[in-house]
Amino acid sequence: MSPRTETAYKAKEAGEGPQHSEAQGSVSMVDAGVVQLQFAFLSGEIPTVQAEREVSRGHSTASALVGRPEHEGRQEPPRCAEPVTTPNGRTGNRRSEDKPESQSNLLERILSRENMLLAWKRVKANKGAAGIDAMTVEQLPEFVRQYWTHIRLSLEKGTYTPRAVRRVEIPKPTGGKRPLGIPTVLDRLIQQAIAQVLGPLFEPVFSEHSYGFRPQRSAHQAIRAVQNAAQEGYKVAVDADLSKFFDTVNHDVLMRLVGRRVNDKRVMRLIARYLCAGVSLNGCIEATAQGVPQGGPLSPLLANIVLHELDKELEQREHRFARYADDFIIMVKSRSAGQRVFASIRRFIEKRLCLCVNETKSKVAPLQECRFLGFRIHHKRIRWDPDVEREFKRRIRKLTGRNWGVSMEFRLHKLAEYMRGWGNYYGISEYYTPIPKLDKWIRRRVRLCYWKMWKKPRKRMAELMKLGTGKKEAILAGRSRKGYWCLSSTLATQSGMTSDWLAEQGLLSLKDLWVAIHYPQQR
Repeated sequence: MSPRTETAYKAKEAGEGPQHSEAQGSVSMVDAGVVQLQFAFLSGEIPTVQAEREVSRGHSTASALVGRPEHEGRQEPPRCAEPVTTPNGRTGNRRSEDKPESQSNLLERILSRENMLLAWKRVKANKGAAGIDAMTVEQLPEFVRQYWTHIRLSLEKGTYTPRAVRRVEIPKPTGGKRPLGIPTVLDRLIQQAIAQVLGPLFEPVFSEHSYGFRPQRSAHQAIRAVQNAAQEGYKVAVDADLSKFFDTVNHDVLMRLVGRRVNDKRVMRLIARYLCAGVSLNGCIEATAQGVPQGGPLSPLLANIVLHELDKELEQREHRFARYADDFIIMVKSRSAGQRVFASIRRFIEKRLCLCVNETKSKVAPLQECRFLGFRIHHKRIRWDPDVEREFKRRIRKLTGRNWGVSMEFRLHKLAEYMRGWGNYYGISEYYTPIPKLDKWIRRRVRLCYWKMWKKPRKRMAELMKLGTGKKEAILAGRSRKGYWCLSSTLATQSGMTSDWLAEQGLLSLKDLWVAIHYPQQR
């Protein structure tokens, strides 16, 4: 893979198109002073440029890459054992449910004013970091207002060239790092518009056991499905882990599956170009022979399209399973059955989907020993995984660190944000015992922060007596040379900074969040 030099964006003369849509590997730069506008071009009639559409009969995913220097001489991805067809190839064994209706105007629906406006609202709401062109979400409306005519023309002609994604890595709660690809804001807008039109085409055929990135479905429903299987006697789980799924998706397999329901070759060509847009790493752009960059609005839909084949295979075999994106678990009633299922499913995944199964992380074990979406099923009841609690405490320690020089109002605000999000997700756990202990520990951490903020003994004594602590106890605590953590649990600090007072300052209670989830009628 040869590095490609990035050049700065330079605006052309009036009447010329933007380099962003035509240049091969250039990097667009925008004026930092561009003001935020409300997608003005969408409020009026968008000028539609009727362009001559170059659609060739029998093209493949490779045809979209002709003339792109970064893809010349690149190594081809490994071929599957099973022959695969091109995106518009015709196979004789299609399922009747996969035959799409006439969709010759898919691209026009994607670029329609209503669809683009909805895509812009979602991209704006998601915010997100800038891509390799450094364009922010606030700068996009002005850029699109000036160049939308040319961008749409290039999309209709099939000459639009997506930008490479910016590679970043985020830490995993279980250790290691997860690579993410951040597309440019313009590419995020176009991908979101594509996903909004293609999603309804595939949603009717997706499995009822698939819960990830689908409307009216959630991770909680997937956990409940696993719990229901456990209550019906399925005590053994096949926990198969797909090794680097988003980085190893085979483009030929993916495009063949997309082509079953999408027969607009312009849309197929555009998706193929997004798959092969490349990754920017340390200033150089590397070609992507396989994989779907995790981080774009289109990636979840493409992942579900690939793994829908696995769902159909499991349904055909009448297995009990639940899948959320690339995380899935199969429930059986005996270990021997689990071993047989794991062996056959591993062959299917490797030969039919051209994906890899992580042997070290995959296992056949009792259901209560398997983690799924951060939970375990223990004696047919839902519990959060022990690693989840350890990560929760680590984040709380960071938010209540003594050396974080912020006001208590801001600290409690950030603490409430994290606790509310954590409680809303992990609050479905049916194990109540650790909840009061965590609440007590969090209150002690917050008292420590107040004690550190007051600093001097005179200030500490005055604040404690103001809160109702006795004079003697306040003096003893204020003059004590014991450490912050020790003094945060004394009679003086607890009688002054009571639980009710901390709640008035904005401290949330995990107990209240848990009760609201499990006993909503008592609110």
